[in-house]
This record gives sequence, C-alpha cells and structure tokens, in this order.
Amino acid sequence: MTALRLDIEYDGAHFAGWAEQPDQRTIEGVLRDALEVVLGRRPEVRVAGRTDAGVHATAQVVSLSVPDGPDTPPQAAAVDPDRLRRSLNGLLPDDVAVRAASEAPDAFDARADALSRAYDYRVLVGPPSPLRRDRTLRHTGAPLDRAALDACARATVGQHDFTAFTPSDTQHVFFERTVIDCAWREGGDHRDELVLRVEANAFLRHMVRVLVGTMLEVGRGVRTVDSYVALLDGAPRSAAGPTAPAHALTLVAVRYPE
Repeated sequence: MTALRLDIEYDGAHFAGWAEQPDQRTIEGVLRDALEVVLGRRPEVRVAGRTDAGVHATAQVVSLSVPDGPDTPPQAAAVDPDRLRRSLNGLLPDDVAVRAASEAPDAFDARADALSRAYDYRVLVGPPSPLRRDRTLRHTGAPLDRAALDACARATVGQHDFTAFTPSDTQHVFFERTVIDCAWREGGDHRDELVLRVEANAFLRHMVRVLVGTMLEVGRGVRTVDSYVALLDGAPRSAAGPTAPAHALTLVAVRYPE
C-alpha cells in the first residue's frame, strides 16, 4: 500500500460539513466521488478535522492508502501525486480544491497523527463590507472591550474541561482539551476585523464557535471576564453564550511531527 497526503482547501458554504451523509452534499462525499473516478475504487479517507456545515478550510489534510499489488486496478497503479492532484481538480466542484498531493510515511493518519489544529474566527467591527459578509460575523453596537477579549483568550490557554462549549446532546465522552494558543489580533490589511486564532490538540463540536459567542458577550459587557473563566472548569452548556455562526470560521493549520 502507498500512503498519500492531500492538502485540501474548500468553501464550506454549500456543504453539509465534512462527513459523508446520505442525500447530503459533503466535502468527503465529493472528494471520494472524484477519487473513485481517478483510482477505479472508492477509498476510505481520514481527515485532520471534521468541520461542520458552513465551515471553511485553507489547510485541511486528508490521508488515504492506494494498493500497489498485482491485483491493483490500472487506474490506481503507480500513482503520481502531482498527476493525481491535477486529475482530482479536474473533477472536483469549484468550491473544493486539492492544493497539494504527496506520498506520506507508511501508516500516515491525517487525524491520529496530528499534534494540533488551528482555526480562525473573523469578526467585522466596522461598517458593512459586502465583499466580506460571507467570511465575517459583523458586530454592531458599542465598541467591543478589547482588553476583556484578550483576557478571555489568555485564560483559555491550557488544559480545561470545555463541557460548556459544546452541545449537551453529544457523542463526546471526554471534555478536556489542551489549548496551545488563543489570541485576538487585527485582521492584517483589514483593520476593522478582529480575528480569534485558536490552536488546540483537538476540538469538541462547535467549541470554537461557542468560545467566540461567549467572549463577544464579555466584550459587549453582558458578562464578566471572571464569569467566563469559571466556565472553563466543566460548567454546563447552558451557562455559556450563544454559538457563533459557522460562516466566519476557517480551519487554517494542522501541525504534525517533523
């Protein structure tokens, strides 16, 4: 078997998330459809982060194995990664692209081998921006208290019980996660954007979006920094703030051992 790594970018607006589902348009579904055409078989794939409906990615990582024995279909034999990338991009819809393809170490697993994932959440704090409305959550009203937002972000770093930041109806068993970095910054050339970058060893479902929704309540003065910090010790979901919309969230990095 030959292990392959695909680096994927996608606009999640018109997908029902990553995971393949019957009668739903998903990123995994359209990728496996294209792989089946190119390889002559429908391979199983592993993904670094199972993004929700509406969430985007600039740095998603997918792993798969291609058989290389005597019974291998002709289409799958001696796969050239760059040719595979070009072939897949000729079949994939415009809102998904394989940015890179490469051979990977034997038994490479995009999910299990990942040391961390990082997400950006973008908040527009200035006037409306038609060209950025699909990538930012617009804040209206009084200016956000940046010092309070920064204090919340600092408190989030470390190992905590994030029960308050994921839906109560969940398949998760363990709720402790280790946040490696969490910080607000101005959005590069867009000085009217605030971007929350969160890097963690793993994430609970909706975790980043509830973190953002709750921090924004602190920034608006609806709750205090101390009340936010108290949530990081396993408080119930009902104690935290709203789940921020998905459209402003992007998976931007996955880190692996060198």
